[in-house]
Parts: sequence; C-alpha cells; structure tokens
Amino acid sequence: MKILVLNEKDMRAVLTMEEAINADKDALSIYSAGESNIPLRANLDVPEHNGQSLYMYGYAAKANALGVKIVSTYPDNIDKGIPSVPATMVLLNSETGETSSFMDGTYLTRVRTGAVAGLATDYLARKDSKIFAVIGTGGQAPGQIEAVLTVRPGIELVKVYDLNTERAKDMAAQMTELFKGRFAAKFEAVTTSADAVKDADIITTITVAKDPVFDGKLVKKGAHINGVGSYTPQLSEIDEYIITHADKIYMDTPDALEESGDFIKPINKGIFSADRITGELGEVINGKIKGRESDDEITFFETTGSAVLDIVTAQRIYEKAVEQGVGQFIEL
Repeated sequence: MKILVLNEKDMRAVLTMEEAINADKDALSIYSAGESNIPLRANLDVPEHNGQSLYMYGYAAKANALGVKIVSTYPDNIDKGIPSVPATMVLLNSETGETSSFMDGTYLTRVRTGAVAGLATDYLARKDSKIFAVIGTGGQAPGQIEAVLTVRPGIELVKVYDLNTERAKDMAAQMTELFKGRFAAKFEAVTTSADAVKDADIITTITVAKDPVFDGKLVKKGAHINGVGSYTPQLSEIDEYIITHADKIYMDTPDALEESGDFIKPINKGIFSADRITGELGEVINGKIKGRESDDEITFFETTGSAVLDIVTAQRIYEKAVEQGVGQFIEL
C-alpha cells in the first residue's frame, strides 16, 4: 500500500486560497443536502498527561472523500518545545478503504477554517465592504485575512487587534509584507477592540476568549461578522447583543449548537433559542434559504469546524498533489 505524505510546504504548493474556498463551498453544499455522513467529533481525555485527543471523521461520497483528522491538545507540550495542538489528517481511498495520504493536519485546519470564513463573507458581506477588523493574532489569523481579502479584494483597511498590542503590531507588519503587491489593503494595529469594530464592514474574531471580545452595540448597520474561535461550550467571544440582535444568523453545521459557547451560553440564559438561527451556510449555497437581502442587515456566521471541511479539502489537496507530482510516497 502506497501512501502519499504531504507537509505544509507541499500543501501550500498545490492549493490556492480560491481553491480552498471552493472546496469548502462543495463540502457545505454536500453536507446541507444530506449527502454526507459526519458524526460529531469524538473526544478522549488523557488525564495522566494533561491531554485531549479528538477524532474528526466522515464520508462525503460526491467528493470521493473519506478520512479522519486526529487533533490533540497537550498544553504541557510548550515546556517540551513541541506544538501544543499537533494534528494529522489521514485520508482513505473511498473505493478500497486503504489509506491514501497522511498530511499536516495543523495546516489543513488553518486553510479550511480561513476558507470557510471567506466563503461566508462572500455570501453574506456587502459587496462594497472597505474596512475589515480582525480580532486575534494567533496561527489562524493569516488564513482568515487571506480568505476575506480573496473574496473582497476591494477592502482598503484591515484593522488588527489583540490584547497584546505588540502582537497586533507584529501581525500588521507581517501581513503588509506577506500580501504586498497582491492586495491593496493597508494593515493597521489598533489598541482597543472598540477601535477595531468602529466603522468595520466585516469583523472576524479568532480567539479562545471565554467572554465577549467586543461591544456588539458598536457594530454598524450592514456589517458582517464571522465567529471563528468558539469551538467549545466554555468559549464565547461574541457579544450576546449580536447573538440576540443580528438580523440573520448562520452556522456551518448544527454541531455549533452543541459546541459553541456563543450559542450555548445565551440559550442557557433563556435569552436566545435555536429557532432564531436563519440556517446553515450550505443552505444559502444550495438556494434553500436567503442570504443578505439588504445593505442594512447585520449578518453573523458561526463556525465550529466540521470533518466535512477537512475531508473534502484534504481530498482536493491529495488529487492535485498526485496530478502535480508533489509529496513523497511511503510503502507499508
């Protein structure tokens, strides 16, 4: 059995952000049409080593995509000089069940998560958006920024905010250099979240905050918000004012209702209910429900991530790598 091994460099070489966004579009379309089998992620505690191991698996026949992404969270790894959230994608041949590829799961997560926020932005944000606010400067930030600028190249200003101002300044400088000549946007670090969201047409939050990271009352009419960081019931970076007052609310999959504190906390308080959610982004893609209908609507998209995004994007990467002769084969 030959297995193609792909590292981050290989994956970057074969898949553009535009292609990643299209892969996510196909994935959510398939999911919302009921044409995939995506169980809720399995989570195993490893208390002896202060760790957790998560397994995100599924099958999407239309995309020939079958596999499992293994993600571990080991905070103590920092003291050992190794990543605290290692991840590996194991892709299978859907016809034979044989393993076809091992690939860098950390990079896969970053690219598909950036892409799904870009996809939501493309469908839900105003076409004339000029100001983009990014809250959080962790490993997900570059992909989030690239995806939004890919679908809204007319953005003129990207405001970057982090609790650590130096990190925000570093990120603004890095993005200026990274996207020089590709996007026209200017990158600017700001010192408060209020400065970030003021006049912003698009807002993306990518933090692991347990409390809201901005005042929802400061969000202007017509803005679109991507909530990316809240993937457990304890995490809730979006102000409850937005959750209860947004004109339309979308999610990647209904798993968000079981996993995201952005929804769970206000539901438990009795100030929000699941029937207030407009629907899945895939339903918008499939024409089953409406997206933005006016320039004044505030739209909100919540993503907690889904194995359907992983397997479809991974399959697309694998196919292109084989076609282009990228990566290394090992034989078992």
